[in-house]
This record gives sequence, structure tokens and C-alpha cells, in this order.
Amino acid sequence: MNYCYECGTKLMQKELQNEGMIPYCPSCCRYRFPIFSTAVSMIVRNPDHTKILLIQQYGTKNNILVAGYINKGENAEAAVIREVREETGLKVKSLHFNKTEYFQRTNTLMLNYSCTVENESLEHLNTVEVDKAQWFTNEQARQNIMPNSLAERFLLNYLNQGD
Repeated sequence: MNYCYECGTKLMQKELQNEGMIPYCPSCCRYRFPIFSTAVSMIVRNPDHTKILLIQQYGTKNNILVAGYINKGENAEAAVIREVREETGLKVKSLHFNKTEYFQRTNTLMLNYSCTVENESLEHLNTVEVDKAQWFTNEQARQNIMPNSLAERFLLNYLNQGD
């Protein structure tokens, strides 16, 4: 961040006790801590935990996890439930937090969850947001997730932890 998000003045680095050098706005006389987006990413499980749902979006053939941004005023758990429902039409019946990772390319803190849905029906898939969705066994998901992606890191972390 180079400029104040309130007044547009060029920020300078200023020492803040116990924090180190922090961007500071000399016009507002305030420290400006980093701002980034926050999103959720989900490992969607079928009811008996034998399958994982992977999706394809935006015209690519890469299999990824269901994901989406957290809305202002919304907590992460509500975003998980909303995004799964919006993209797949599936209803989440339980969820569990896994881990976080910062995604530099989009300046986003990603919060990864695993969730179990009520059924495997994809009849209400949102084809505006999702090109394709398919259920895979754990091993198939491991082999079919987009290589070298954040989705792969989240999935492998989850699978390597055990269910």
C-alpha cells in the first residue's frame, strides 16, 4: 500500500512501538495497516464422506475447490454455507475449519474449510458460476485437482490429516 485509503496522500514508513515500521499517513496522522480481501475455500464432502466435489469455472478445464469471497458483515462460516449453496445448490449440514493461507496473486487471505452436504445431487448447479462439477473419491480428487494450486495445497493438507 503506497497511498492512504482515506485521503490519497503518499504514505511514509514510521516506527510504531512493538510493531516495527508501519505505513503512516502524515495528513491523517494515522497508521495504515495492510488491507486485503478474505475468502473461503471448501472441500465439499458427500454425506458418507466417500467423495469430494471438484468444480471447473471460467472456461478452464482445471478442477478446483468451491470458493468465494466473504461479504461485508458476514462471518466465514456463513460464507461457506452461502457459497456452497450459490455455486452448487447443495445444502451444508456440517463444517470444519482446516487452515489458512495468503494468496498473493489476488491479495486474499483464504480460509479453508471442509464441509459435508446433505446429498450428492447436482441438479441445481449454478451454471452461470460453475462450468462443471463432479464427485471424486479421495484418491481421484488427489489426482484430478489443479496441480501446483492453492486448491491442491488445501486438499492435500486435508487428505494427509485424515478425516
